[in-house]
Amino acid sequence: MMRLKPAEIAERVAQDIPDGAYVNLGIGMPTMVANYVSDDRQVIYQSENGILGVGPAPAPGEEDPDLINAGKQFVTLLPGGAYFDNAESFAMMRGGHLDLAVLGAFQVSEKGDLANWATNNDTYPPAVGGAMDLAVGAKQVFVIMSHTTKSGEPKILESCNYPLTGAAVVKRIYTDLAVLDVTDDGLRVRQLHGDNTFDEVQALTGATLLPAQN
Repeated sequence: MMRLKPAEIAERVAQDIPDGAYVNLGIGMPTMVANYVSDDRQVIYQSENGILGVGPAPAPGEEDPDLINAGKQFVTLLPGGAYFDNAESFAMMRGGHLDLAVLGAFQVSEKGDLANWATNNDTYPPAVGGAMDLAVGAKQVFVIMSHTTKSGEPKILESCNYPLTGAAVVKRIYTDLAVLDVTDDGLRVRQLHGDNTFDEVQALTGATLLPAQN
């Protein structure tokens, strides 16, 4: 089966971010999405540590140690950008002022439940950060993730086994195998990558999929 690389999944997500959107990109794979939004669209990025108007990574040698995103990566500030404290930042996130949050996930259910902060494994301590605030506060939540675990277990399930970040919050799931929409009828295939077939992707999914609509 064809599996997209993380950067390729990020590029696919970027195609669906509308012009003029206010967007928060979660830590990890979601941060790559900003690299692929086309130049003809203006997207305003918010970082939960208190930045609006986050720019691209600085050139080597031009890093400002006081200017980092929530994932502790060096960033720049675009003209018109602003800094603010955590209270202001979380008010934006919780108050419905962000059009979109792109988050990673350990598991997603067929109803759009999101689990991305704890795995019930003491080796990996829980780390919720601002994910719960984004999950319930953003107008839309897109998830970017691998379709299965490294051992091949499905990460898209009828119901999540891990503690939830938010219930019924995910609108669309982007994986290395396919793009899925969370609908009232269930998980509907929006796109299959490469030559992947519906049956192949279904076999690696722990919930019933609905075929794409023409």
